[in-house]
Amino acid sequence: MSEQSRRPRRPAKPYRRPQKDPVRILAFEALRAVDERDAYANLVLPPLLRKAREKEGPDAFGARDAALATELVYGTLRRQGTYDAVIAACVDRPLREVDPPVLDVLSLGVHQLLGTRIPTHAAVSATVELARVVLGDGRAKFVNAVLRKVAQDDLQGWIGKVAPPYDEDPEDHLAVVHSHPRWVVSALWDSLGGGRAGIEELLAADNERPEVTLVARPGRATTEELLREDAAVPGHWSPYAVRLAEGGEPGAVAAVREGRAGVQDEGSQLVALALANAPLDGPDEKWLDGCAGPGGKAALLAALAAERGAVLLASEKQPHRAGLVAKALHGNPGPYQVVAADGTRPPWRPGSFDRVLVDVPCTGLGALRRRPEARWRRRPEDLDNFAPLQRGLLRTALDSVRVGGVVGYATCSPHLAETRAVVADVLKQRPDTELIDARPLLPGVPDLGDGPDVQLWPHVHGTDAMYLAVIRRTG
Repeated sequence: MSEQSRRPRRPAKPYRRPQKDPVRILAFEALRAVDERDAYANLVLPPLLRKAREKEGPDAFGARDAALATELVYGTLRRQGTYDAVIAACVDRPLREVDPPVLDVLSLGVHQLLGTRIPTHAAVSATVELARVVLGDGRAKFVNAVLRKVAQDDLQGWIGKVAPPYDEDPEDHLAVVHSHPRWVVSALWDSLGGGRAGIEELLAADNERPEVTLVARPGRATTEELLREDAAVPGHWSPYAVRLAEGGEPGAVAAVREGRAGVQDEGSQLVALALANAPLDGPDEKWLDGCAGPGGKAALLAALAAERGAVLLASEKQPHRAGLVAKALHGNPGPYQVVAADGTRPPWRPGSFDRVLVDVPCTGLGALRRRPEARWRRRPEDLDNFAPLQRGLLRTALDSVRVGGVVGYATCSPHLAETRAVVADVLKQRPDTELIDARPLLPGVPDLGDGPDVQLWPHVHGTDAMYLAVIRRTG
């Protein structure tokens, strides 16, 4: 009998059940919903967090757990492009051949390794345990092997390995470094103009967590009331804005729960205020929000109109979004009306309004801080799909305003095909209109460019990249 055969066999390790981590399981479920159902993280996360609190209890799943789950989801989505490049360098097959649930677990692990202060051993072990729970032991071994390769370097080290040199391919370099699709980098650079510094600052700002900004709806709440809340500070530009420091919870603010205040980016507030501030020739009695859903701008406009004795008509094509508008306007101190109507085939007569706002549907490239997954869903061909609708809504808005009245064309995208190109095309066919300088309508806001239109920027103004052109009907 050989020496080897006489050796006693080591007893097999007893099977250990994987440890369930509710924070990472929640983050994985959110990423799967974003991937499988084209859901948005900002809509998926709140119900998942509520469910976790109810299931685990407030002591087992508290504020720190909710904050970590939120960071894991948003951080992974924001840096998806960079992390995909890193993972691709650590696997022996094309990423398209990696099962999407496995890729989601890997991305969560890579974010913990490269994008957080979680210790390396904890990031790897926690992610492997997650893989055992949601993928099974076999694929967990694959996850473990990949993450150990990733852990051999930090983020900057990996970027140096997977990003092409800037001098050879500037757009692809920026796409990998700042985790944006190449076509989005190109489009934003065209809209911004200038050299490397500006585009790098913009792309970096897209990857920062945006502040939560509240709006005190005139006649219903005041900024003084909101500033009495913990972690509340004044807004940058809007007289109705209050910012909540990191960790501030809008749902904990009484005025928000009661609908007297709302969550609204300052860029959105400024667009509504600019329309309200535009000088008119003649009466100022009837206002229209022609694309009112989900209701943030409409609620501010309705409150401003009420202070002047004017009436707002809020129109939204989708009935369920019209319901959201009605909810936002409920309790307005003055009269208003909400209708579900197609803004390109309106039920109202031409020339019915003194002020008209159309914040048109768009690619949403101006709000990538808030909806990071949108950058990976949008395609260049989406611009062609939106173009006819955007032009149709602006034409109808110009028909809807009376002579001497004003129209605000707004969009949450800085893409030139959705902003200046739309306005130029429509006004070319409308000699009865003129662009007016929108910059004086945003008093105190710096760096608004050469005009007459206005483009706001996350890295310059701390707002979403809202665009606004103000047009007067002259005949």
